[in-house]
Amino acid sequence: MEITDVKIRRVFSEGELRAIMSVTFDSQLVVHDVKLIKSGDRVIVAMPNRKTVTGFIDIVHPVNADFRSVLEREVKNAYNAHVEEADKISID
Repeated sequence: MEITDVKIRRVFSEGELRAIMSVTFDSQLVVHDVKLIKSGDRVIVAMPNRKTVTGFIDIVHPVNADFRSVLEREVKNAYNAHVEEADKISID
């Protein structure tokens, strides 16, 4: 499975939540509400989830560590590229 697109839907400048994204797989399946969260010195990719009486449960998630690494790398790269592009456009 290949990640064919990552769209930044919303960027946040305050708080732990940095961005909400949509990730497209094989140009055929899109997963919305993938979140990029900065917690201390770590950056976490959180998959879409829903609240239950015992906490939260992922609606969709990578099945193995190898694909999770690929997903995290692509999401972080897309966010970094977006931030770099926004810095270039900023008004001085």
